[in-house]
Amino acid sequence: MKAYIKGMSEQKRQQLGEILRFGIVGLLATAVQYGIYWLLIHLIPNGISPSRMHFLTTAAMTAGYLVSFVFNFIASTHYTFRVKANARRGAGFVLSHAVNYLLQMLMLNFFLLIGISKGWAPIPMFCVCVPVNFLLVRFFLKR
Repeated sequence: MKAYIKGMSEQKRQQLGEILRFGIVGLLATAVQYGIYWLLIHLIPNGISPSRMHFLTTAAMTAGYLVSFVFNFIASTHYTFRVKANARRGAGFVLSHAVNYLLQMLMLNFFLLIGISKGWAPIPMFCVCVPVNFLLVRFFLKR
């Protein structure tokens, strides 16, 4: 493996480093988001209407997303992409995460509607949204 990495161009090694650091930050941010979501969904009472359950599940995911967003911005600028945080990058990060948030809410509610439990529905949602988020964040933070 070391020989393969040493054989890479400097640009390819930097890109590989970004992907690995993104993975670390992404796992931590996802754990924060899911952890908050998991705690909050356990506060949702049983026996409520499906529409109320979907609303409260979405609100729980939103709360987790907001906390994760702050962590993610700091970690992405300082650690993942190693760029200085500024207003332009912040605006791009907000825009990319607005798209990601909407995609997450769409996917979460889709998976809930097709019958995946509220505890498991975020898993396929993250599988769809994380790669899209990487491309969006990289685009906005690296330009």
